[in-house]
Formats: sequence, structure tokens, C-alpha cells
Amino acid sequence: MSNTASFCAVRESEELSQKTTFYSHQSTPVPNINPQLDLNTRKITENHATVTHPNQPRILPPNNSHLQQEWNNLLPPNFGNAQGSSFLDHQTAPETEETVLIKESSGVKDPRSIGKLPEVNCVVRARIPTTIGGSGTEMFLHLYQNSEDSKEHLAIVFGSTLRSRSLDRVRQDETEMDRLIRGAYVGRLYPGRTSSDLPNPEIATHDQLKEAPLVRIHSECYTGETVWSARCDCGEQLDEAARLMSTPTTKNPEPCGVIIYMRQEGRGIGLGEKLKAYNLQDLGSDTVEANLLLRHPADARSYGLATAMLLDLGVSSVRLLTNNPEKVRAIEGPNKEILVKERLPMVPLAWKEGESGGIRSEEVGGYMKTKIEKMGHMLSMEGIP
Repeated sequence: MSNTASFCAVRESEELSQKTTFYSHQSTPVPNINPQLDLNTRKITENHATVTHPNQPRILPPNNSHLQQEWNNLLPPNFGNAQGSSFLDHQTAPETEETVLIKESSGVKDPRSIGKLPEVNCVVRARIPTTIGGSGTEMFLHLYQNSEDSKEHLAIVFGSTLRSRSLDRVRQDETEMDRLIRGAYVGRLYPGRTSSDLPNPEIATHDQLKEAPLVRIHSECYTGETVWSARCDCGEQLDEAARLMSTPTTKNPEPCGVIIYMRQEGRGIGLGEKLKAYNLQDLGSDTVEANLLLRHPADARSYGLATAMLLDLGVSSVRLLTNNPEKVRAIEGPNKEILVKERLPMVPLAWKEGESGGIRSEEVGGYMKTKIEKMGHMLSMEGIP
């Protein structure tokens, strides 16, 4: 072997030995070497539960000054200065430097900073028979365009009471067949139908309902909804929301509810970046730390479009299915356009006593724990199996 080849082989061996402790799954957790990395500072208080989050050591890169510095550089400036804060207090408590820092690090926009809601337009809707509960419950799938991005966000509407204003609006030079094809009709389609029977705008309102409709603001999750991922509970939450909305109640004897399906994969960072975050999680980071290492906010989503879509459907008050306090605050809109009358928790099926279903995995348990501890989600840690 030549001297050059020998030198390269030795150099490569040294580089591999330096990387091994960081890239190996057997790496040993180290103490919190930088106080600014303390992400466990959130406190959420609600009538039903109070969860506090004491400082706890986490798995961080090994004791290597270069890697530590790289990690530190990826975190938002002054991130560790934000102390305990209640998200539900934002509506009444004055803004402080601490609460601003927490919101900046989360990436979720304060609805009051939006100014005005984006414009939305329902392009088409279609009736979809479903397999929910084995009863063949039907829903209407609405596809929206908007002034904020080029994505096709969706509204999954259960029941016939809620109608889109923008869809029903008469368009220039359109024929009755045009209206039937884009779904701007009343009742049901059948062979030979020729009239859309324009609805009365004053009738198409959720005020006919005896109670506010169930609403779920759901962000797209390809891995959890399509390829059977046990890293999150997104697919289960979507299924459970649909089941609840398709079940008649004494106050609303017909199925009723809306799932706003936002194209915000990976809490807004996209599928490719989410897969990178998964690799970082396998290397020892949690879901929040992984996003920060990739130079993304912990949560990069916004909800102005969801608010605008609900208003287009005539919804001004909701019973919101969520554990996320940011959604409770953000869905109201910049001028309190929507009233959240009630928050209904989305408790994982595996946490419910006597329930044999649900996702049971180490990954989803750690994911839920992180969302409670670091993102303020309103669930009790006692429920984690």
C-alpha cells in the first residue's frame, strides 16, 4: 500500500471513530450542558387539569465541543429565557417578553398579528359515502383555493346543514350543468337532474343546529394516515373525529361537523423535512428538538385559512376537538370571528380504560409525552401506558 493510501485509510478510520458516539443508537444520554437548551418551561392551566413541567435531562449530542456549538447555533436566540406561561391566558393577560419568546419559538402566529383573514373560494364539492362505523355515513368533501398559498386545503363536512357561500355563489356565464358538476346543488344528484335549485342564503346556516357543530382542525400526516406509522396519533385522531361527527346526538339528530384538513404536513415543515426529523429522533432527539436542529420552529403551522374556511361554511361557533391550546386561541381569528364554545379533548384510544384498540408503541408514547411537556398539550401524563 502506498504512503498516500495508508494515510487516507488512517484518516478515514479516525473520522469514523469520532462519529461513532453521535450516530450510534447506543450513545449515552448526557446532562443538560447548556441552560439555554431547557425547553421544558411551559405550563398550561385549565379547569379540568393542570400540568407543570420541571426541568429534566434529555438526550443531547455527546460531549464534543464542535457538536455542542453546532447544536447551540441551531436554537432560536434567547430561547431558554422564556419561563412558564399559560396559553389560555393570552386572551386576558398582557403581553410580556416571556410570552412573546414562547410564541416566536413555537412558530404559530398570534391571530391578532394576522390583520385580516385570507380569501378562500370553494372550487368544488362532492358527496363521499364512507365506511365510518359500518353505517355508510355520507360526507361532502369541499376543495378550497385561497389567497395565501397554492395548496388545495379541504373541508370534510358531515350533514347537509352547512353550506359553502363561495361554492353557492352564481358565477358568470355558468350553466345549470356547470353548477351541478362543481357541486353547487341542493339535495342529491340523480340521473336526469337538470336544476341546481339555488339555496336560500338565509337558510344555509349552522344556527338551525341546536348546538354548535363539532370541528376538528387537522393537519395532513401522510405517515400516520396512509403508511401505518406508530410514531404519532394523527391517523387515529382523524378517524375518531369522523366517528364523532357521524354519530347523531339528541340535540343534533343528524350527522354534523367539519374537519378542516390543512395541507401542513409535519407541523408545517413538509414531508421531506419531517422524515429528516424522524432520523434525528432515532439519533436521540425528541420531536421538538429535531425541528429546531433542522432550523424549523417547533410548530410552523398557521390557522387563518381554517378560520376563513369555517366562516365560508357559515360556522361562527364551534365545539373544538383538540388537545392543542394554540388551536383554541388561533382559530378564533384576529377579530374573534369564531367563538370556541367548548373544547373536547382527543384522548388516545390506548389511554382509555377498557379500550383494546389504539396505537401502542414506544415511539407514540414518547411523542405524546413531548407534546404535553414541551408544547403544552392539554392531556394528563398519567394516561401514558
